[in-house]
Amino acid sequence: MKKILFSLMFVIALVSCKQSELLEITAPNGELKVVFNNENNQLKYNLFEGSKNIILNSEISLFQNVNVEVTNVTIKEVNNTWNPVWGQFSEIQNHYNELEVSLNYQGTPATLFARVYNKGIAFRFKTANNSTANNPVLFMEYNMPETSGVYSPAGEGQPYGPIAISKLGDPKENGKKNKIKMPLVIEHPTHKYLSLLESDLISAPGFDVIKFNLDKQTNTLVSKNNFNADGSQITTPWRIILVEDKVGDLLTNTIPLNVAEPNKLDDTSWIKPGKTLWDWRVHGFTAKDGFTYGIDNESYFRFIDFAAKNGIEYFLIDDAWYTKVEPGKMNMSNKLDLEKVANYAQEKGVELILYYDRRQGNYGDEALFPYYQSLGMKGIKYGFMGTDVPFTKNAIEMSAKSNLLIDFHDGPVPFTGVTRTYPNAITREFCHAQQDSRRAFTPKTFIRMALINALQGPLDMNNGIFDISSVNAGEREKGPKKLNSLQTTAVAEAARTLIIFSGLVCIPDAPEAYTEKQDLFEFIKEMPVGKWDETKILHAKMDGYISTARRQGDAWFIGTVHNNGGTLDIDFDFLDENKNYKITYYEDTKETNSKTNPEAYQIRTETIKKGDTIKVTMVAGGGHCMWIRPELN
Repeated sequence: MKKILFSLMFVIALVSCKQSELLEITAPNGELKVVFNNENNQLKYNLFEGSKNIILNSEISLFQNVNVEVTNVTIKEVNNTWNPVWGQFSEIQNHYNELEVSLNYQGTPATLFARVYNKGIAFRFKTANNSTANNPVLFMEYNMPETSGVYSPAGEGQPYGPIAISKLGDPKENGKKNKIKMPLVIEHPTHKYLSLLESDLISAPGFDVIKFNLDKQTNTLVSKNNFNADGSQITTPWRIILVEDKVGDLLTNTIPLNVAEPNKLDDTSWIKPGKTLWDWRVHGFTAKDGFTYGIDNESYFRFIDFAAKNGIEYFLIDDAWYTKVEPGKMNMSNKLDLEKVANYAQEKGVELILYYDRRQGNYGDEALFPYYQSLGMKGIKYGFMGTDVPFTKNAIEMSAKSNLLIDFHDGPVPFTGVTRTYPNAITREFCHAQQDSRRAFTPKTFIRMALINALQGPLDMNNGIFDISSVNAGEREKGPKKLNSLQTTAVAEAARTLIIFSGLVCIPDAPEAYTEKQDLFEFIKEMPVGKWDETKILHAKMDGYISTARRQGDAWFIGTVHNNGGTLDIDFDFLDENKNYKITYYEDTKETNSKTNPEAYQIRTETIKKGDTIKVTMVAGGGHCMWIRPELN
């Protein structure tokens, strides 16, 4: 439901506009400003914050090397709010000033929409007609000081950076195979943090994922979206530049969601974010009662029993449930009876999600999603389809028609903003899912992915390993190949499940691992995943630490991790006045060590109020969690 606060519009007509005339638009608070000029018939933009130069004299175009004329301009201010189906906030303000620039590319009319928010800008082109003589390419330069530091995701590897813009083409800096890609984080010399990304690609038919490169002649960072579709009408993705004082605030910047198309689903009552157990990492684990987990009914009954007892909404069964696949036919594994497992889950009130990829054969997606629905499934985890934009778009739309959540794995398309348009796109592995490729990542890698990869949207990272010693000892079939390579603590694992935003938090350990630490598991159990009213990043430092606070109603959950170990002050100035709160601390101990004693933890409670400050102490690679709720009278 939208609540319109106010909408103000006024028009400036610039018929036969002089080519050298400057066009400018300022953020609602007056700080950010975009200035366009069209000298030499090439449209260029400049971005300023007050007196600070952020980006200067940079080309933005839909048809490269084609002269452009500005024919008309309108300006409007929009201020409204909207309510996501699920997310980090229950209500989002959408407040911007927009410059709508009518253009003529040598006979091809186009419109550039330039929106300026208080904490960033967004650009999109639209055309009603496309001359066959022109080759559409959404092109944009980012002319920043060459010393600006760039961070980039690196697939399943540790994100790399900071690399000076002038050295982005040097293989010594980022390796021969690593390419810079969305979302970029920029440490700007003005002490600002920028993120360069796109949004609403799903509403831009024919365009590929944004690609970043270095123009070696000018040492300028550039981006392109190639256009591969037929037809005359063109709508580009939104190009976004976020601007924040603190790197952590990039994670709560709502511009990528605000510019995305509104929800296209008439009924969203079936879309329920939550937590899920998962079988894949548990295969081969032997519990203390002698039971060994595998691909069989009894193993899955144990998962379902634990989920039902602890209010976990879902259980995810990975790819071993089927064998050979033919068009319209799925051959079931003889190791389990899926129908019996599904009936058992239904009796217990636990929903099932099933994995699928095409390595065993192609069922055909038009039939696949109705088939999953006929099996009583609530979601699909789709793997190994990569950055295929048309496939991903179709899969999201078709899964929605069958009332299925969809989780993309194995380096998928980063459809930023899609959770607003199609909220059934619940999460994706645009990162290194913990232990994937049978590797483990470091605390430093986690923090980098939390501050970089997560900017494009919800992540399926599979945090929450509690039996760390067993994993490090190689007691799981799918554990890391290198023994003792998982460096973390039990409390850090709990904190990570909160820090990484997702509509589906997949916890990968055995039910017995959580039962043995039931008091620590309480933090995960009580989290209302995806149903947050408010989110704050309290502390963040690249390669150092991150502390995230999320609220539902009067209750707050705070998760913090630290790469090097240390103390952070948590100021409770965000609590309500005249209330006492009960706080439960889940903490590393003096004996905890992320390499040699990772499972040591302590839990304590006390009372706090608004204005109090708590010193949070963590070991290297460790973490800290808090659950805060008003005291009952």
